[in-house]
Amino acid sequence: MIDAAFWKGRRVFVTGHTGFKGAWLTLLLERLGSQVTGFALAAPSEPSLFEGAGAARGINSIDGDIRDLAALTTAMVSVRPEVVLHLAAQSLVRPSYEDPVTTYSTNVLGSVHVLEAVRQAPGVRAVVMVTSDKCYDNREWTWGYREVDQLGGKDPYSNSKACAELVTAGYRSSFFPADRLHEHGVGIASARAGNVIGGGDWSNMRIVPDLMRGFLSGQPVVVRSPSAVRPWQHVLDPLTGYLMLAERLWRRDSAFASPWNFGPVDADARPVSWLADRLVQLWGDDAKWVVEEAKDGKETGMLRLDSSHARNCLGWKPRWNVDAALEHTAGWYRAYGRNSTVAAVREATESDIDSYLTRT
Repeated sequence: MIDAAFWKGRRVFVTGHTGFKGAWLTLLLERLGSQVTGFALAAPSEPSLFEGAGAARGINSIDGDIRDLAALTTAMVSVRPEVVLHLAAQSLVRPSYEDPVTTYSTNVLGSVHVLEAVRQAPGVRAVVMVTSDKCYDNREWTWGYREVDQLGGKDPYSNSKACAELVTAGYRSSFFPADRLHEHGVGIASARAGNVIGGGDWSNMRIVPDLMRGFLSGQPVVVRSPSAVRPWQHVLDPLTGYLMLAERLWRRDSAFASPWNFGPVDADARPVSWLADRLVQLWGDDAKWVVEEAKDGKETGMLRLDSSHARNCLGWKPRWNVDAALEHTAGWYRAYGRNSTVAAVREATESDIDSYLTRT
C-alpha cells in the first residue's frame, strides 16, 4: 500500500492533472499532503472532475501543453520536483482515427518532451511514464499480456502508446540506465493500466460516462461493441500502483526501473454488456441501454493484463473488485445528481479516496 509518510511534503510534478485520472491523482496527492504542481491544458470536458471538485485548490496549477518543450522545461526546472508522474495524453481510440497527428504528437513527442525536461530539472529522482494496456500487439489472446510481450497497436492511439513505451525505454537506456541508477540518481519506469472507471469521468465515447449521462437525463444509452472484453478497475487502483512504484524508484532500487502492468484480476475482465447491465441494476429508475455496433474505428475484442509482476515484486494488488468499483462509481454519480456544487463533488470524491485508503 502507499506509504503516506513518504508523500507528505513531497514535491510532485503531474502532467495531465486536469484530465480524469489526473484529477483523481491530484486529489489523492493533496489528501496525502504532497506539494503538487500540475502542468496541462484546460480540463478536456464540461463538466470535469478537475473543475467540479475544485482540484486546483491547494496546488500549483500551470496551464501548458506538453508539446511545448520550452514551457514544460521552464515549469519543471522552476519547481524542482522530486517525483514526476506523466499522465498527459490524447487518451481515446476513436478520436485518434479522426486526428492521428495530434494523437502522435501528444503521446509520442510529448513523452520525449517530458523526459527531456527531466534531464534539465535538478532534484528529480523518480519518473513514472503512464501509457496504456493497449500498447501491446493485441492478438486477441484469452490470457493476460505480460510486460515482456511484444508492443504494437493497430490504431493510432494504441500505436502511439507503444511508441511512448519505446521512447521511455530509449531515454532510460541512453541517459538514465538502471544499472547506473546510484550514479545518475533518476529512476524511470512505465506503467500500463486497464480500463479505469470512477466518478467524475465526463469523456465522450467512454462507456461509463456515456451511461451515466444517459441515466442522469433519463434517456436510453447507445452502447457500441457490447461483446468487447476489457480489464475494468477503479481509477484509484492503478494510481496507487503508480505511487508505490515511484516510492521504490525514489529509493534508487534499480529493479523497478522497467515497465509495469497494473490491471485487475482475471475475473474482473468482463464484456461491455455485463458492465452496462450491472450499472443498470445499481442505478434503477428505468435506466436502459441499446446496442449499436461501431461502424468505424475498430477496437480490439479481447484485452487482459497479467499484473503478477506488480503483485509479486511491488506488493501491489487491486483493493476494489469490479463490483465494488461499480458501486462506488454509481454512488458518485448519484451524489452528483443530487448536488453538483464544488463542495459536494469534492466531498464525494474525497469520501471514495478515504474509503479506499482505509480498506484493509
